[in-house]
Amino acid sequence: MSGAVRNKEPRTSTTSWRVRIALVVLTIAAVVTVFFTNRLLTDRFTETTRNRAELRLALYSGNLLSELRQNQIVPQLLARDPTLIGALNSQDYQQSTQRLISFVEEIGAANLILLDSDGRAVAATDRNRLGSNHRTEPYFIDALRANNTIFTVAEREAGGFTFTYSRRVTAGGDVLGVIAVEVDLQKFERAWAGISAAVLVTDSAGQIILATEPRWRGRTEEVALARQTPQSAIERAIRATADWTALPPDAYLQGEGVMRLEARIPFRGWRMTSFTTYESVRERVNGVLALEIMGFAIFLALAFYAMSRRSALRVALFARESAELRHLNIQLQREIAERKRVQEDLAQAEQTLEQSSKLAALGEMSAAVSHELNQPLAAMKTYLAGARLLLRRNRPDEALVSFGRIDDLIERMGAITRQLKSYARKGQDALSPVNMGDALASSLSMMEPQLRQRQVLINRVVPPEPIEVLGDRMRIEQVMVNLLRNAIDATKSEREPQVDIILSAGETATLTVRDNGPGIEDLDSLFEPFYTTKQPGDGVGLGLAISSGIVNDLGGRLVARNGQMGGAVFEMQLPVLGDEDTEGDNNKISAAQ
Repeated sequence: MSGAVRNKEPRTSTTSWRVRIALVVLTIAAVVTVFFTNRLLTDRFTETTRNRAELRLALYSGNLLSELRQNQIVPQLLARDPTLIGALNSQDYQQSTQRLISFVEEIGAANLILLDSDGRAVAATDRNRLGSNHRTEPYFIDALRANNTIFTVAEREAGGFTFTYSRRVTAGGDVLGVIAVEVDLQKFERAWAGISAAVLVTDSAGQIILATEPRWRGRTEEVALARQTPQSAIERAIRATADWTALPPDAYLQGEGVMRLEARIPFRGWRMTSFTTYESVRERVNGVLALEIMGFAIFLALAFYAMSRRSALRVALFARESAELRHLNIQLQREIAERKRVQEDLAQAEQTLEQSSKLAALGEMSAAVSHELNQPLAAMKTYLAGARLLLRRNRPDEALVSFGRIDDLIERMGAITRQLKSYARKGQDALSPVNMGDALASSLSMMEPQLRQRQVLINRVVPPEPIEVLGDRMRIEQVMVNLLRNAIDATKSEREPQVDIILSAGETATLTVRDNGPGIEDLDSLFEPFYTTKQPGDGVGLGLAISSGIVNDLGGRLVARNGQMGGAVFEMQLPVLGDEDTEGDNNKISAAQ
């Protein structure tokens, strides 16, 4: 009994080392997860921010172009207005200003001005400009010289630019004056001031004519950005650490990296440029990382709490186990007697459990197989409809082609159902030669829908010559299907699941199934009944126990280990069928006949 107590010490030490290794692995996993999450979310949120900036830029440029085109037609219409032409002929401008005011309310222009042939403002929607002289203004001079509408950009003394459409007013070949329409583009600057991005518009010469920063107007983009360089040490530090994304920023504003987007406005070579900060990207990524780190911290705290509780309970459990061992020795004698009786019942129940395991696997595969049957059924329905239409149109030859395709689909459905029917049959009592390559091909065929659904990469290595063993093919296929199912389930958490299958022959016929899953933690209890690492409802832990019993009954053995590169490795080893075994098997068949 004391010896039994001493055997617990190495196991406790091993468990302690496992817990420590698990904590180290968890810490490394947390660091790696936070690192890759940071890179993934940063790239994704940066791309989202860029897409939004591109959409905003397209919207702003479209609105600006719409405003310009809307006002472009106004001078042409007003130059033909009979009231304005009559006022210029008679030099009676009492109703002209009111006429222009009625127009400006409809078109939304900033200001309308009617100039006589000397450049004097004889009517204007802004009454303060009545009587002012515009003889030297470019929009007056260019309009008198041209036959069409002229667009002029002029810099104001108070800062900014004025945008004017002008056209001369003629009657009977005589030039009576000029109608000028000032376009209110400053309203776009006021609208852009409410966003976090910086926006500017340049003309064909690269001069900034509209901008959210008033200091930028009249300068080129390079000069404007140079005025935003950091001046203090703190700002220089911000600029040095502003590279938040995987790619360097497009430009810097006030020492902070920004993404630069540019769009062409189809109007006189104008271009619109926006500068968007990465501030929203940083906030969103930091929020997710904070939650992720908090989750790992809580998990680690719970793990340390569990370890401390376990250490405190270990002493009490050690004393209790000493008393329980004495009681267990008494019960052990009783269990030995009961085991002999249970052993006899176990042999009878084993075959029933094997069949139950096969039917459980069959039920799991039925969902995937139903999808395989739905496809030919849908195709058959289409071919039948086509054949019915062809027969109505008296085209029987083409209808026979559709019937031939339906026959092929029926053969395909029959092959699928025959595979399920053959797998569901109980094994044979008499043993016979079994080609391991054919059994493996049949097992993979039954698992094909699941493999396709999960997109598992199968690497199969099978020798060209046949490898035969003496056994029951149905039971051998059951073992193969169980091993394949376990390998597929073990790779559920892998991004690129892979299963290697190797069939070889030496002293024994060996089938090796290797996966790239997490591996096996407890190899000692692996083949015990009702031992499972799956989630509740995914399995009861009888598959490997039944498979091990089948292989043992056939004179072989089923072994498992962890691969050197990770994952689990299962090997089914069966005696190879030689010439002597073949002759003996033929003699048994002849005797039976």
